[in-house]
Amino acid sequence: MHDEWERFYEFTGTKLQEFPLPERLPLVVGRLLESLAQELGKSEPSAISAEAVPTRALLDVAHSGNTRISQQMITLQEELDWQVYGLYGLLSDADVSRATAPSPVLATIPEVHLGERAFEIVLARKVATGETETVWFERHGSTPVTDIPNRWPDWYRDVVQARIDIINSRKDIALIERPECKRRWAGDSWEKKEKAALRTWLLDRIEEPSLWYALRDGIKQPRTLTVSQLADALRDDADFNSVAQLYAADHMGKPDLPLAGVLAEVVDAEHVPYLAALRYKDSGLRNREQWEQVWELQRDEDRTGQRLDIPVPPKYKGSDFLKQSYWSNRGKLDVPKERFISYLGASPDADPTVLLGWAGWDHKDQAQALFNLVDDRTKQAGWDTDRIKPLLAGLLEVLPWMRQWHGEYDEEWEGVPADEYQAYFEELCAKHQVSEADLRGWRPTRAKKKTASKETVSAEQPALGE
Repeated sequence: MHDEWERFYEFTGTKLQEFPLPERLPLVVGRLLESLAQELGKSEPSAISAEAVPTRALLDVAHSGNTRISQQMITLQEELDWQVYGLYGLLSDADVSRATAPSPVLATIPEVHLGERAFEIVLARKVATGETETVWFERHGSTPVTDIPNRWPDWYRDVVQARIDIINSRKDIALIERPECKRRWAGDSWEKKEKAALRTWLLDRIEEPSLWYALRDGIKQPRTLTVSQLADALRDDADFNSVAQLYAADHMGKPDLPLAGVLAEVVDAEHVPYLAALRYKDSGLRNREQWEQVWELQRDEDRTGQRLDIPVPPKYKGSDFLKQSYWSNRGKLDVPKERFISYLGASPDADPTVLLGWAGWDHKDQAQALFNLVDDRTKQAGWDTDRIKPLLAGLLEVLPWMRQWHGEYDEEWEGVPADEYQAYFEELCAKHQVSEADLRGWRPTRAKKKTASKETVSAEQPALGE
């Protein structure tokens, strides 16, 4: 820990309610700050991208406005602080008059950069003379300033000088006007926010439902797409391609990267495999077994109406997952928050890119997608049982949810979807001579890759054999 301002404390709401308020409140400055905060939100990259197709020109204009508004807010926050000192009786009327801006000029108050506040100038001077050391300026990406900026009007330079004089002469104010008590204005850089906004824009477009359904045998059905197939489907979308090129050039440093390469990077942390054995390590699979038992007991409660003594299943840990991104998307309760389902090892032989489905599919769609994959890989590609087995294991996992949510007569279906899917699943198991126990026990063989010193195991693209 470098400085005292890096110590973090929690102040409970109950205690804050007991904090005394002054008779008068600085409403003018507060309202100005609120207005600027609204403007600031509208100038964020995420807001710009939500309103229009993001372009470099639009984002650059927004960046300029965002910086200006932020600096105005820093100025007004300083004004608010010094007005509050007076309202609590810490400053005399004469000091308040010297150290705060006249009301008529509040709307045109100059912009203050990080590092230019009165307490920061005092701190920078102490650093320059060797009186103290701090990482304050480095941590916040600001430049230490020892002189009051000349670009400010004379009246504001006088205000800041008065604040500096009070800090240097009053120990009580100096205890407040120091890093521990001041707003840090810390946040993500514009570049990071812009990258996140462009990435979100691309992902939202990739999640367009029309991409993830297609006619098959004359019926609208879910369809899986490899990253390369997804790129082909989006190749004629001019807006998508322009944003993808902007993302690749400015935030990947690869202006000539093909669309499939951009998509691979964008979706990389947004998918989770369809099958438990492809998501979890052994510890996670043991947890999963306990969760499955709980789900079955809950279904028994629903069927019988009898309350059962259902144990609380264990929470997951990051170490239970094969990839950090799976843990990030699922969390300790394994709640799906990913955008896409990945079918690792199920891509066509001629296309090594990751095969994806849409996480917006319901369980019937997920089951249908797996059935379609089994049919395509066996009938068109001639896959044998060993390669088909994980897809059948995926069906075994999704069928209980099919029974739960699609177990009643469906007029449009002209039958009970869960019954028909169960029957076809059993037919496939018989054809491939595999039992449910075989499917539950299936585990991927990790593909080994050699390094200069040792062999390591890759969990991203497992060899799907026994």
